[in-house]
Amino acid sequence: MADATTRSTPPTMAAMLLTGHGGIEKLEYRQDVATPEPQAGEVLVQVTATAKNNTDRKAREGLYPTKDKGDVTSFAMGGEPTLTFPRIQGADVAGRVVAVGEGVDTSRIGERGLLDFNLYADDRRDINLTPDYYGHGADGGYAEYIAVPSDQFHHVPNPELHDAELAAMGMCSYQTAYHMMTSAGVGAGERVLVTGASGGVGTALIQLCRVVGAIPYAVSQPDKANALIALGAEAVIDRGDLPTFVDRVLATTDGQPIDAVMDLVGGEMTNLFIDTMIVDMQHRKRYPRLSIAGASGGNLSEIMWTRIYLYQVQIFGVSHGTREEAQQLIAWIRSGELKPVLHAAFKLSELHDAERYFVNRGSNYLGKIVIVPDSQWESHGAPFALNAS
Repeated sequence: MADATTRSTPPTMAAMLLTGHGGIEKLEYRQDVATPEPQAGEVLVQVTATAKNNTDRKAREGLYPTKDKGDVTSFAMGGEPTLTFPRIQGADVAGRVVAVGEGVDTSRIGERGLLDFNLYADDRRDINLTPDYYGHGADGGYAEYIAVPSDQFHHVPNPELHDAELAAMGMCSYQTAYHMMTSAGVGAGERVLVTGASGGVGTALIQLCRVVGAIPYAVSQPDKANALIALGAEAVIDRGDLPTFVDRVLATTDGQPIDAVMDLVGGEMTNLFIDTMIVDMQHRKRYPRLSIAGASGGNLSEIMWTRIYLYQVQIFGVSHGTREEAQQLIAWIRSGELKPVLHAAFKLSELHDAERYFVNRGSNYLGKIVIVPDSQWESHGAPFALNAS
């Protein structure tokens, strides 16, 4: 065994600090941030890539109200808010163990791996009632180093995966997607409507449906259809022209109802998603299920409750996932059953540019953006830069 005093890492590091709620001006790049010390049971990871998630932006802007729809706040499922400033964001961290804390075998040093991003409240493996995560309740991966529990940094040696690609398969997207499916009990042969299909959670859902034998139907823009079908989507339904949306979905399924909707959109489309499930009820084998893990189309939806209880629509709110689900996802990554969908890499010092690109991304956008520390750029970022050939 060894403790952290044996490490040779520098005393300070570069990091992007979130200094308060607001715009990208609240993200401050510093090169004199104290390097964390791994505590008992922890490993110190040299970060090589961290995937960007929409939750970074929403947390920065304070877009997680749970009572007053106008609140500027952060979620606090465990009671008091855990997002304090300054904070280093970034949940989906890939890197290599460079030091260990007390109680962790030194054989871990040198391992390349991926972080299970959750800040678990206890040791339960099958439930996570007070979700929080690295980059929100504790410092995350927009830095050169991060200290995390050793049992949550999972070894993924796969030489065919670049570090940036591994980060693109991070738990924030894949575990959220998988928890959406397990909550709704999605099974083999079921028709699943995947909304927001071109983003990180959406592309994860398409792959995961195929892994468990379900049939994913993607809702996205037509110019992304070929890429989404190549990823595993049975078909792609244009999210435009709302009055004809339900008819177009049912035409695609030959009139068969959607079994379950994995919704990342919400807003005015919620009722339409429900409508794709509550047709031909006498031929359904299971109850209609709506699993919700996002609201990119609006935080408020107006729904007739009679439609919910008379058609027995089961609704599942999803945030994060469990230790068991993380373990299963890592196994699928190691076995090659899940594939990275990496869009581009940006330097950590250029996170402002990445944020602007993410918000204003064009129709060619599919998959994940990863952020790479400047010191790791040539090895782990440059091959995936936007202008890389």
